[in-house]
Amino acid sequence: MVIGCLGSIVFQVSESTVRTLNNLAWSGSARYAVHERHLADALTEFTGPDPEKISFDITLCSDLGTNPIAEVMKIRNIERGGKAVPLTIGSRSYGKHRWNIIKHEMKAKAHYRNGNVHTAEVSITLQEYLGG
Repeated sequence: MVIGCLGSIVFQVSESTVRTLNNLAWSGSARYAVHERHLADALTEFTGPDPEKISFDITLCSDLGTNPIAEVMKIRNIERGGKAVPLTIGSRSYGKHRWNIIKHEMKAKAHYRNGNVHTAEVSITLQEYLGG
């Protein structure tokens, strides 16, 4: 069953594959300018919202139907290519339009005897893409 997707990266659970996300955090912030005034309180002015960010972790395990290094390369290619991709989880699309992967970090949790990665935890940070 497909749980969602980030561009071409599909989050799914089936008999042969488990690729799910954990620790989803969605954040936003706003920008304010502070105008100093002589002998009076400073004035604050709302200047607009910052792009929102989403972060989450993915556990990739060979025993669960994924190739950890191949999956990390997909993530890396989207990030380094500057591609803006949609994020859908369940029936909900997140953000106004699309997202850029601005950071990823892979932690190898287990290796095979030959050194290949068996299990990896990948942390991904997205930033809302508000361009044209």
